Amino acid sequence: MVKALIVEDSVCFRQSLRDLLVSRFPSMVIEEATDGQEAFKKVGVFVPDLIFMDIKLPGENGLQVTKKLRDQYRDVSIIILTYYDSPEHREAAFEYGATYFLPKGTPSEDIVGVVQSILSGKRPFSHDVGSG
Repeated sequence: MVKALIVEDSVCFRQSLRDLLVSRFPSMVIEEATDGQEAFKKVGVFVPDLIFMDIKLPGENGLQVTKKLRDQYRDVSIIILTYYDSPEHREAAFEYGATYFLPKGTPSEDIVGVVQSILSGKRPFSHDVGSG
């Protein structure tokens, strides 16, 4: 059983991502958090295999949350999924411990491909997906 946590303050985006994951990975168990504080609580109890993390969150931003999670949970795959698609944000995401960086607007099949890579234990040549 694979467990995923979606950390996203937009209800609409969170639901769209959940729908995509459930449709392609029906046995995946999915939890949601709207901010970093809620994410920490859920991770401690739920212990997900992968986390989808937005950068812009209420309170601490997703990069700070990623760094703290990475310090405590080394084996979890953290996928930054954000509208902030700049070289600076990409670089910061990887410095803070993200496994992948995907801009929001990445085609669904690419998101599914990243999840499949994580689940199969494979890493693509670059963990920077969806860029030019």
